[in-house]
Amino acid sequence: MSTDLPLTESTKTEVGSYFISNYPAYSVWNKPDIAQAREALESPADTSVPFGIYTHIPFCRKRCKFCYFRVYIQQNAKTIQRYVQAIDDELRMLSELPGVKGRRVEFAYFGGGTPSYLSSKQLLQLRDRLSQSVSWETAEEVTFECEPGTLNLEKVRTLKEIGITRVSLGVESFNDKILEINGRAHLSPEVERAYGWIQEVGFPQVNIDLIAGMIGETDENWHRNIDKALELAPDNITIYQMELPHNTIISQEMKETGAASPIADWPTKRRWVSEAMDRLLEAGYGVASGQEFVKNPETDRFLYRDHLFRGHDILPLGVSSFGHFQGIHYQNNDQLEPYIELVESGELPINRAYVPTDRQKLIREFVLRLKEGVIDTGPMNEKYGVDVLGEFSEALGNQERAGYLEVDGQTVRLTRKGLLQVDSLLPEYFEPQYRRIRYT
Repeated sequence: MSTDLPLTESTKTEVGSYFISNYPAYSVWNKPDIAQAREALESPADTSVPFGIYTHIPFCRKRCKFCYFRVYIQQNAKTIQRYVQAIDDELRMLSELPGVKGRRVEFAYFGGGTPSYLSSKQLLQLRDRLSQSVSWETAEEVTFECEPGTLNLEKVRTLKEIGITRVSLGVESFNDKILEINGRAHLSPEVERAYGWIQEVGFPQVNIDLIAGMIGETDENWHRNIDKALELAPDNITIYQMELPHNTIISQEMKETGAASPIADWPTKRRWVSEAMDRLLEAGYGVASGQEFVKNPETDRFLYRDHLFRGHDILPLGVSSFGHFQGIHYQNNDQLEPYIELVESGELPINRAYVPTDRQKLIREFVLRLKEGVIDTGPMNEKYGVDVLGEFSEALGNQERAGYLEVDGQTVRLTRKGLLQVDSLLPEYFEPQYRRIRYT
């Protein structure tokens, strides 16, 4: 099989997945393991494990040229209504199963797509319906992704009303020309208005996303992006480095025409992120990972990410949604109409699953937590009953000698060099048979 994983890396941004969010790769998830996923849902839960929900809202005004998620553009109100009802029906079925019934939601995430594509009325309906099965009122964090051009003051107030505690605004760039070239639906005036409404209404945490390496990016414009982000002064700033998975519009155009990559190369993107890191540190932000920067490390925590990386229970709702439950990975049906029809017929829409070995669970948690920049391996030794540093001694030694990380006692800490390219380091910790496979 062709490789998507950055085991040997070109400096150019070529077609393929770079960002790693799971182990083993999603491409090994399969139909036979669905039975074990169902069994996990139907088995009494270990209530000491934190429990959360991920809800996928797949609708967008427009498909960005770099987007690789399951999205549907310009859907009518009837389709959206059916989808909201399907999510409600799916959660109602799940909430009656022993693994879910009675559990307290500690964190929730609404991702997309564009969750803020829903109207205020639809958002209230979604909250009212889902809360009949499982409520997120007690959750420590409820994150909601927003596209600036879909917001108005009424909708932002509705987000507050339905219990959103962390708003994530997909800014990506403050340059209108770059936004247009990359297929974004919004422009900078909409960012200004949306951010103003978010500040007026007030939320415990506000994050903005930026992307380093969009088509047309320059040194001068990148520095202006960071200037503007610092002017807004959100609680969190997330900076992604542009990648080109196979199903993006940019990747498809490259493959069809043979055109060279229009995206900045990896050394340039890393330099831009490093320059942003310098500016953010000077402004008082702390480094929460290689891509996340926070004003107050004590209070501005991204709990969904923390739980995801540690393998806690995440119940997936909606089309193509990924989850992890009682040690089993699974994903819902990845097509809108079949997903809705399955739920309407009273079936759980599980499409594929994977049962990891104990060693794979260890590798998964270690590599994902390495993305945070520092790991105290002591608690992991207890959790998995192994000497973590010993298990990964060869890769750690190689990467320490190369200047990517430092090992001090039980602590592994990435250097700046390691933080800036952490995803390219992770496959060295993988089992050999999973290093050169398609990611999705």
